[in-house]
Amino acid sequence: MYLSKEKKAEIFAKHGKGATDTGSAEGQVALFTTRIAHLTGHLKKNRKDFSTQLALQKLVGKRRALLSYLYKKDIERYRAIIKALELRDIIKTIK
Repeated sequence: MYLSKEKKAEIFAKHGKGATDTGSAEGQVALFTTRIAHLTGHLKKNRKDFSTQLALQKLVGKRRALLSYLYKKDIERYRAIIKALELRDIIKTIK
């Protein structure tokens, strides 16, 4: 796999509560963002790789769901992770 244990631990340490806290929403969003960037680069080279395209769409959906959860539960944590990962504000309105 392209992500080693050390790289994952670094991502969770930077964005989560600690290197071993793999379940926090912020850590998961950061990991998903890293994976999305990797898959996007792969798809730029391999346009007809439809299984990777499907995996990317599912991953984006998971990240969006986690960000929606953060938006509803704690808006400050949501704003902090959006700013740290340099994502645009995905959640426009919550119904």
